[in-house]
Amino acid sequence: MSLKAQITEDMKTAMRAKDSARLATIRLLLAAIKQKEVDERIELDDAAVIAVLDKMLKQRKDSITAFEAAGRQDLADQEKAETTVLQAYLPARMSDDEVRQAVQAIVAELGATSPADMGKVMGAVKARLAGKADMGAASAAVKAALAG
Repeated sequence: MSLKAQITEDMKTAMRAKDSARLATIRLLLAAIKQKEVDERIELDDAAVIAVLDKMLKQRKDSITAFEAAGRQDLADQEKAETTVLQAYLPARMSDDEVRQAVQAIVAELGATSPADMGKVMGAVKARLAGKADMGAASAAVKAALAG
């Protein structure tokens, strides 16, 4: 079963269970997926759905930070609840050590030696680790590998 089909089934389950908070988050996710499909006139595969999930999670993290800074804990808690629902659809993430090892292997493979090679290395890292690793952690690992 594709990830998109799983999300649709979970929406139906949330409807039957009258779980309104979960249902609202799943509907937001399906709307984002549908929007991307309409904009690009394609059917999204699992990798593209994971990219949409990553984008939505980054938005939630940014919102949580902003709401907490503004003293709106109620809205921050709502965003945290949405984050929990969205994270359930992501595949298991790589640990920081695994990310660091993968980045070092890519840097060695490309022969990158200086921070000027950052763009080339990040392109390869995104291609190989998209959906498997947090890109913020991957970027930090690339900076560390190229600096040292």
